[in-house]
Amino acid sequence: DQLTQLIESLIPSDCLVVYTPAIPKNSIVLNYFMTKQFRVIKRAEALGEITRSSKSIGVAGTHGKSTTSCMLAYLMRNSVVGCNAFLGAISTNFKTNFLVDEHSDFSVVEADEFDRSFLFLSPFAAIITTIDPDHLDIYGTAEKFKEGFRQFAMKIDPNGFLIVKEGISVGSLCKQKTYALESNSADYAAYNLKDTSHGCIFDFRTPKGVINNINIGINGLHNAENAVAALAVVSELGLDVASIASSFSGFQGIKRRFERIYQDEQLVYIDDYAHHPMELKRLIESVRAMYPSQHITGVFQPHLFSRTKDFADGFAEQLSMLDEVILLPIYPARELPIQGVDSAWLLSKIKSQVKSLVNPSELLDFLRIKQHGVLLTIGAGDIDRLVEPIKEMLEINRSQV
Repeated sequence: DQLTQLIESLIPSDCLVVYTPAIPKNSIVLNYFMTKQFRVIKRAEALGEITRSSKSIGVAGTHGKSTTSCMLAYLMRNSVVGCNAFLGAISTNFKTNFLVDEHSDFSVVEADEFDRSFLFLSPFAAIITTIDPDHLDIYGTAEKFKEGFRQFAMKIDPNGFLIVKEGISVGSLCKQKTYALESNSADYAAYNLKDTSHGCIFDFRTPKGVINNINIGINGLHNAENAVAALAVVSELGLDVASIASSFSGFQGIKRRFERIYQDEQLVYIDDYAHHPMELKRLIESVRAMYPSQHITGVFQPHLFSRTKDFADGFAEQLSMLDEVILLPIYPARELPIQGVDSAWLLSKIKSQVKSLVNPSELLDFLRIKQHGVLLTIGAGDIDRLVEPIKEMLEINRSQV
């Protein structure tokens, strides 16, 4: 009764109520709205309506879509056309995941494949970064997962365009342009890549020519690849790529994507959202390229029992590339446990010589001895709650050295 009175006092009955898949079906608040006279729709449906009333650009892909959509929004906000944006992560530059520009016809929308949400969208243009199978609890098979992306590509406006990573094959009614790193055959490509202390720098080849020494402001070869996709959209929209690209050095990235939390002469601490084997591969390869002689320790929290079960061998293969692996218990999110699937089982598959299973409450004490090398915290669960405590612990420890 108190909840009812509170809602009725604050929210008019003609309000549109939007919810996400993160809200459980037994939510008291959600069910209140559904049983009353409110219009209740999924976030994906709301975004679908927005894409039909604006010139939207959907950014899809198993990996890289959050960073790529933030990059694209940042570049377009530094252009004459501007943009609105509905992002899947917090932009460090804008300190939000929602951007409004009343004077722009464009909207950048992160097109999420989970629960087939991206099939609600009707984009003018789109990017597809990767189609590595995931969410098999929803799709069932890898082929059905890929079919979801093919259906998404067919929803793009025939007068628009699709920017797709070279090697991905999807049908569409619009024109397609490919992108890649170090490729002579892709329509858009980056080459002469260098990771510097000020960000990744590369030369950018377009169908119209070359732009030299673009600095994207953040590190990581995987981020350079994301940047090429975003720049390709800018080019296909007919904007001044060279002028807009000059602003890229001010890009500060997004929260929990290759985010450097702490650094001194001996120790670097990076936090990342990676929760799929291919994301781990891209992360670890980028860290190895940046710190080739350093000891790399990874603290990984597996996300979902089903994903751990489906990709256990892939997780084990990539985690084995670390010098030391620390596993936390599986973060269940929306799932119930699966018998036999736990972090101890995953740990047994990892080939690293130094590996441990640690409870979150014990992690800080476990990490106190870290005095040099690279430390990674990795995962899409609640491991982010440990980031600030770890940072504070490292700052105190390092100040006493």
